[in-house]
Amino acid sequence: MVDEELSFGLEPPSRPLISLLGGFEVSTEEPPIALADGSQRLLAFLALKGRSIKRQAVAGTLWPMANDAQASSSLRSALARLPHDARALVAASASEVGLADGVSVDYRGARALARDLVATPHAPIRTDPRPGTITALASDLLPDWYDDWAVVEAEEWRQLRLHALEALTERLTAGEQYGCAAAAALAAVRSEPLREAPRIALIRVHIAEGNHSEAIREFAQYSHLLTTELGVEPTEGLRSLVADLLSGRPD
Repeated sequence: MVDEELSFGLEPPSRPLISLLGGFEVSTEEPPIALADGSQRLLAFLALKGRSIKRQAVAGTLWPMANDAQASSSLRSALARLPHDARALVAASASEVGLADGVSVDYRGARALARDLVATPHAPIRTDPRPGTITALASDLLPDWYDDWAVVEAEEWRQLRLHALEALTERLTAGEQYGCAAAAALAAVRSEPLREAPRIALIRVHIAEGNHSEAIREFAQYSHLLTTELGVEPTEGLRSLVADLLSGRPD
């Protein structure tokens, strides 16, 4: 049986690649491809769905204010305006549209990893994650896109990735990989500064590593932020985590 820890994290992306995390981009073996807005939205939508979809459903979702004929015309135009290098990314028939076989989507791998982490939060990880793993989990999905279908997917991903970063922190801490554990916790803190769970995870990293002053400093900074922004104090669970440290008693 292969040790899953040896292959932990995201596989290096293959080309052609559609990137949705941190912003939209299409890349093949050449530099990123420039696309018109309609073509970007089409490829992003197909990349999110991950399967072939009826043309009418695609057109109606991407152009919701148009009537059926106008939406269908806009879909045909978006397909026709794809540059040569991008046309091979799409498999279109008379009734359906989807991504062609072999096209990678960064979001798919990150989402699968995030779900695995949330499902198994306690198994220790004794090797560093692959490069890019924490960055991917810390990245917003299609930031600054305000289409309804994109906003819904982005919020679902935000919740999933925060829980995944917290689970990753716990697993790396249990495996005594404190540097990567702190990086994962800080990524979650930067995403949601007022969220308590990643602060708890980060403080636990500092305590496990024996950096009590760092744990106290993090607690103090978070307490100040809560008081300033929300007028509340940390929960009893967080206060109890550092109670012995604040009183000067050993753990």
